[in-house]
Amino acid sequence: MSKNTDKNSYTIIFAIVMVLVVGSLLAGVAQGLKSKITLNERFEKMQNILYAMGVNDNEGDGDINFISTDKVEEVFATKIKKQLVIQGDDVTEDPEAYLIDIKKEETKAKDPNYERRLPLFVGEKDGQTLYIIPMRGKGLWDAIWGFVAVDKSLVVQGVFFDHAGETPGLGAEIKQRYFMDDFEGENIMDGDTFKGITVAKGNNDPINENKADNKVDAIAGATITGDGVTAMIKKDVRMYLPYLKSINQ
Repeated sequence: MSKNTDKNSYTIIFAIVMVLVVGSLLAGVAQGLKSKITLNERFEKMQNILYAMGVNDNEGDGDINFISTDKVEEVFATKIKKQLVIQGDDVTEDPEAYLIDIKKEETKAKDPNYERRLPLFVGEKDGQTLYIIPMRGKGLWDAIWGFVAVDKSLVVQGVFFDHAGETPGLGAEIKQRYFMDDFEGENIMDGDTFKGITVAKGNNDPINENKADNKVDAIAGATITGDGVTAMIKKDVRMYLPYLKSINQ
C-alpha cells in the first residue's frame, strides 16, 4: 500500500471519527435543551396553578409576577396539598398530576371506550382550601387555556388565562390583570344549577360589582376570544362538578 493510500485511509477514518464525535456532541446538546425545555414547562405549569390560587409575587395593582423559578418547586410543594386524578368514579392521588396533558386527554376521550383523566389540584392559602381546575379552549386564532380556583362553595378565588396567538390589544388581553381579577368572587353556580361564567358584551357592570350574575365584562373588540373563554369554563369546569359537589356533602 502506498503512502498516499495510507494517508487517504487515515483522512477518511479521521473524518468518520469527527462526524461521530460532533454527532454525539450535538445529540448531547439537543438532549440538554430538551431537558431544559421540559423543566421550564414544569415550572410554568406550577407558576400558573399557583397564580390562579393567588400565590404570586405581585406588588402593584397591575402586576403579573409569578413565583420565581428558583423557588417555585418549594412553594408548589407547600401550597398544593394534593394532586388528584379523577377518572370516572375513581379519584386517586398522583404527585405528577400537573403534567397531564389535557389536550391529549380530550383527544383520547373521543374514543368511547376511554375514560378521560381529569387532574385537580387541592391547594391551601390563608387557611382556606382551594380547588384548582385546568381548562383549555379555542380563541379567535388559536388555543386558549388557563386555571380557575374555587373554594368549597364554588366561588371563584382566582384565575389565570393564556393564549397561543390572540390579537395584541384585543383578545390577548385575557392574560392581563384587569381582566383576570374580574373573575374573583364570581360563583359558577346559580343555586343548584351550573352556570359557569359568561364573558358578557354589554354587561353594564364595568367594575364588576355584581358577583351574583355569573358574568364579567367583555374586552372591547374581542368578542370571539371572550366567547372562547366562556365556552372553555363551561365545558371543562362542568366535568368536575360531581366531585366538587361531593366535597359539600
